[in-house]
Amino acid sequence: MDVIFINDLRLDILIGVYDWERKVPQTVQFDLEIGIPDRRAAQSDKLADTMDYAAIVSHIETSLRDNRFSLLEKVADHIAQLSLRDFKSPWVKVSITKLAPLRNVKRLGVTIERGTKT
Repeated sequence: MDVIFINDLRLDILIGVYDWERKVPQTVQFDLEIGIPDRRAAQSDKLADTMDYAAIVSHIETSLRDNRFSLLEKVADHIAQLSLRDFKSPWVKVSITKLAPLRNVKRLGVTIERGTKT
């Protein structure tokens, strides 16, 4: 399977279960691996035959701006479902990291995989 990746996408979002987390945006880092549904781009060299990175990032930014979440797991699944549904990816891996979320913790997060990797 051919896979595109987007690493170190950082967005300020409202996320968390505590009251203060729902009031103060936190910088969250996203790392994505997205299976390309078709390998035509490798031969054609045309953007129309692959996935547009900018469109994916824009779609994620818009969706996260329009939705609120408590858990990183839910955000990861939401982004995975966007990739599977809206970009027709057969497989996706999403890692989400909160940066400096707790005293003495530099990073914490989750990684999920959805779909079928062939």
